[in-house]
Amino acid sequence: MTTTESTPQSGTVTGEAPTPTGPTSKIDYSEKIPNNVNLAGDRKLQRALEGWQPKFIDWWKNLGPSIPTHDVYLRTAIAVGRDGWAHFDRVPMEEYRWGIFLAEQDPDRKVNFGDRKGEPAWQEVPGEHRSDLRRLIVVQGDTEPASVEQQRHLGMTAPSLYDMRNLFQVNVEEGRHLWAMVYLLHAYFGKDGREEAEQLLKRNSGDFDSPRILGAFNEETTDWLSFFMFTYFTDRDGKYQLGTLKESGFDPLARTCEFMLKEEAHHMFVGTTGVQRTVQRTAELMKEHGTDDIWKYGGIPLSVIQKYLNFQFSVSMDLFGSETSSNVAAYYTSGLKGRWMETRRKDDHQLHDLTMDVPVIENGRMSTKTVPMLTALNLDLRNEYVADCANGVKRWNQELEDAGLEERLFLPHQAFNRKVGSFAGHHVTPTGEIVDEATWERTVDDYLPSRDDRAQVAELMVPHYDTGDFAGWIAPPSVGINSMPVEYDYVRF
Repeated sequence: MTTTESTPQSGTVTGEAPTPTGPTSKIDYSEKIPNNVNLAGDRKLQRALEGWQPKFIDWWKNLGPSIPTHDVYLRTAIAVGRDGWAHFDRVPMEEYRWGIFLAEQDPDRKVNFGDRKGEPAWQEVPGEHRSDLRRLIVVQGDTEPASVEQQRHLGMTAPSLYDMRNLFQVNVEEGRHLWAMVYLLHAYFGKDGREEAEQLLKRNSGDFDSPRILGAFNEETTDWLSFFMFTYFTDRDGKYQLGTLKESGFDPLARTCEFMLKEEAHHMFVGTTGVQRTVQRTAELMKEHGTDDIWKYGGIPLSVIQKYLNFQFSVSMDLFGSETSSNVAAYYTSGLKGRWMETRRKDDHQLHDLTMDVPVIENGRMSTKTVPMLTALNLDLRNEYVADCANGVKRWNQELEDAGLEERLFLPHQAFNRKVGSFAGHHVTPTGEIVDEATWERTVDDYLPSRDDRAQVAELMVPHYDTGDFAGWIAPPSVGINSMPVEYDYVRF
C-alpha cells in the first residue's frame, strides 16, 4: 500500500487506507471533537467535553512528549470496523485530532455471563452498579495518561526516527484512550463523572502527593529498554483488562474497549519487536566477541536484558490484583466485567459451582488452595496473560538460537518480586526458590536492574536523529511503517 505525500494542513489526515470490508461507523473530523457518537446531537454533553478539551491540551503540552517536532508520520482512525480504520500522514503533534470512537453497535447484543446472562445489554448505567462501573472506568482511564507521563522524555534519546515515531504513535493513542474513558464519565455519570474526569488530569505519574492509582504507572521509564519492556508486558496487561471490559453488559463501555484493543495491538508490537531487535543486536555482539560482557562494544548484556524483563514482568503481574477477590466475583456475577474471550468458554458462564486452585506459600513452601472459581477470576486472567507473554520470549530466544548461542531468556516465577496478592511479603528468586530477607538483600542485584545497570544502559541512550541511522545497541527493523522504507524521515524537526 502506498501513501500519498502532501503538505499537512492544520492536522488533517490524508492518504490511502484499506477499503472497509466489515461494518463501519465513519468518524466525523469536521467536529471540534472528532467522534462517531453523534456528539452534536447532545449539546449539553458536547459543551461539557469542549470545556474539558483545553485542560487536556494543557496536560499534553506540559506532560506529553518533551522534544519539539515539526510533524510526525502518524496513524489516525477514520472509521470504526474490522478494516479501513486508519490513515497515515504527516501530522504536527500538537494538532493531532483526539476524539471519541466506539465500535459499531450490535442492537441484538446480550449480557453473556453472570446472573443477568441472556438479558439485553444495557445502554444506560444500572443504578445499583453505578459506583462499581465508575470505579472500573476511572482505574482504566488513569493508566492512559500515566504511561505518556512516564515516557515523556524518551524522545530526547531515541535510537532512531523509526523508534521515535513509534513512541509518539503510542503516546497519541494513549491520549485518545483517555478521551474514551472521559467520554463515558461525562456521558453516563453526571456530576460525579465530570469530577472524576478532572482528577484524571490532576494525578501524575510518580507524584508524591497525587500519584497514579496503580503502582506500575508510578515507576520511572528510565530508558528505551524500559520502554520496550513496558509496551510488551504492561501494555499487554492493558490488553487483557480491556478484554474483560469488552465483555461488559454495559454496552457503551464494551464498544469503547473493543475499539481501544485495535490500537493496543500496535503498542505491544512496539514492545515485541523493540526487545527482539535489542536481543538480536546483543546476540550479534556476543557472537562476534565471545562474551556476554558487551558494554564496551556498545551493547546491552543479555544478563541485563533478563533483569529488565524480570522487573517489568513482576510489576505487571501485580496489576492483576490479588489471586482471590470478592470484588471481582461481584463484578462478574453482576455482568460488569467478564473473562478473557468469555463467549468462547465452555461452561455455564455463571460459575457458581466451579472451583479453582490458587497458589500460596504455606510453612515456607509453595502450595495451593482450592477456592470458588468466581473469587479466582483475577488469577484466571493472569494465567491467560502469562501464557501470552511466553510467546514473545520464545520469539526473542529464536534470535539467540539463530545466532548459535546457548543462552536463553525466561519468564521469572510468578512469585518473584511481588507486592500484591498471596506472594506479597515473601522473597522468591526468579527460579522459584524461597529465600530469607538477608539472602534476598544480598542477591537482589542479580535479579533486578541495579543502579549501576541502569546507569550503564543510560550511557548508551544517545539520540540518533539522522534518517536511517540506528543506535549501536539495537538492530534496525526488517520493514518500515505502512510499507514505507526503514530509512524514511518518520519525524521532522
